[in-house]
Formats: sequence, C-alpha cells, structure tokens
Amino acid sequence: MSERGPIRRPPPPRGLSLTRRLAITGGSGLATLGIFLMLLALIAVWLYQGPGPAAHNGAPTNVILRPGASLPEIASTLKRDHAIGSSTIFIITAQISGAARHLKAGEYEFAPHASMASVMGMIRRGEIVHHMLTIPEGLTSEAAVDVLAGSDILTGSAPIPPEGAILPETYEIRRGEDRAAVLQRMMDARDQLLAGLWAQRRPDLPLATPEDAVILASIVEKETALASERPRVAAVFLNRLQKGMKLESDPTVIFGVSRGVPLGRGLLESELKAPTPYNTYVIPGLPPTPISNPGRASLAAVMDAPRTDELYFVANGTGGHAFSATLEQHQKNVDQWRAIEHGGKPLAAPTPGAH
Repeated sequence: MSERGPIRRPPPPRGLSLTRRLAITGGSGLATLGIFLMLLALIAVWLYQGPGPAAHNGAPTNVILRPGASLPEIASTLKRDHAIGSSTIFIITAQISGAARHLKAGEYEFAPHASMASVMGMIRRGEIVHHMLTIPEGLTSEAAVDVLAGSDILTGSAPIPPEGAILPETYEIRRGEDRAAVLQRMMDARDQLLAGLWAQRRPDLPLATPEDAVILASIVEKETALASERPRVAAVFLNRLQKGMKLESDPTVIFGVSRGVPLGRGLLESELKAPTPYNTYVIPGLPPTPISNPGRASLAAVMDAPRTDELYFVANGTGGHAFSATLEQHQKNVDQWRAIEHGGKPLAAPTPGAH
C-alpha cells in the first residue's frame, strides 16, 4: 500500500454491444470464406489449365465419346479414362464457357498430361482420331472382306458381297463400327458412282446394262496396272465386242480356275481351252459376272473409252502394252515380247487374241 493511499484501478471497459460483436464475427467469417473461395478458385484454375493426368502406361490417352452423350457422361468418361483430373471442374467450366453446347462425339487421343483446357478445346473443335481403311483396286469381294476382317478397329462380321459390288477406295472408319455397315457404305459408294457414270456414258457403248459395264471394267482393271492405259485397253475390248470377236482375256480364265487367286504360274493350254463360263477364249461376249472390284478409273475408262481401231495388245516389257489394229502387227508385237521373255530368242507367236 502506498503512503498516498490505495491505488485506484481504472474501471473495466464497458462490454461490446451485441451488434458490434456480430459484425466482428461476421467480418472474420467473410474474410475466411473469401480466402477459402480464393483457394478453391486457384485450385480450379490449376486443374483446368495445369498439367492433367497421364494414362497408366504413360502413352497417349484414347477416349471414345458416344453420340448423344450428356455433359455429365462426357465428364465421367474423361475422368474414368484418365484424360482429366476432375469431372466437376470440367462440367462447371464447360457450362460457364459455353463449350457444353458444342462438345462433339467421336474418338479422341490426348497427349500425356494434357491440360483440361486443351482436352475441352479438342472436343469442342471435334479433333477426332481418323482411322482409314483402303480397299485396293482389283480385289475380289472375298479379299475385300478379308481386309475388313483384318481391321482391329471394327467389330462384327460382314458377308461376302457379289463380285464387283464394292467401290475400291480409302474409307474413314470409326472404332467400334460394324463391319457390315462399312461394307454397305462401300457398296452404296459404288452404286452412286456407277449411276453417275452410266448416265454420262458414251452414246454408242455396246453394253446393255450398268452391270455389263462393271464386268468389262473388272477385266480392264486386271489387264493393266497403268492408269494411262485403261481407256485404251477398254477401247480394244469394246471394239472386239462390236465386231463380235471373243475378248480372249487371261484374267477371266484365271478367275474361272481360281476365283481370282493368283496362280503363281502361267496358264496351261488345257486351262485356255477349258469350257468354263469365264473363259473368254471359248465363250463369246462378256463373262457372267465381274472378276474383281474395279476402281473409278477403270469404270470411267469403259464408260467413255476413246474411239480407236485397235483390236489387240500385248505386254511390251516396260510394264505397259503394245497396241495394234491388225493381226499382222500384233504378231510382230508378240514376237518382240517373247524375245524379251526368253532373253532375246524370239518364239513363234501363239494364237493371237486381245493380248
């Protein structure tokens, strides 16, 4: 105790009013909430623009988005296949950005660690994976179906269509597409092309039906691999048809022997004389069906072949053929070809035909 008397302490402060305490508490809560929301926003931005997940093996990630899929389904599929890290962020950003209305179905391939932004951009632009399948010109229908069967992109099975019913082309196919559906597209493409070419055909074409044109085009396809020669080869056969001459085409004989499978040898004399429906050394006119699936160039060559007087052709040793209008010149061309075949020693010409 001081000599001056007891120490006087200041009176305790008056308590804060309820309103002020609530304001302080609310302000503190709002600040905390603001910080929390900011952190959420930063996390969302990082998940959207930062590196994404990688596939289990580190390879590009392939994802198939089915036609008609909803936004939640798309997001769920991407998350399940490790293309994005958060389906929720994908849905929110797709809705805010307007991308949700423009996401396209198909198969996509995303690079490892691709950002969600790039994933969404690719889907919005429809940058799908393009799978191509080629049916070479001149394949038989059975061989064409074998090509379909050999694709691991397709599913199901396809029947063997009639010979000449397919248009040999390079077609785009989708993963999981049915083989029968792809085959039908090939057949529809042939029908469409054939209808257009037939409508514009040469007026004096000695062919009764579009199918006759396909039969002759299939022979032209097998006779020469040079696109520049196809119109000329077609003209020879058309000239022979107009004159009532036999076509005398080796590929038709081969088809009658092996259904178009390469023999691996020359034709035997007995095969050239065999009375099969496809032996054009024996039968007059066209064989009963095409012997292959001709391509655009061969079909066009038959429909609008040049007008020539040539009736014969034979290989010339350079990958092409020597053409002639007379039997005499054809025999000379055959002698030259035989000389090339046998090291310069000419042989007697066989019975002359188209080649």
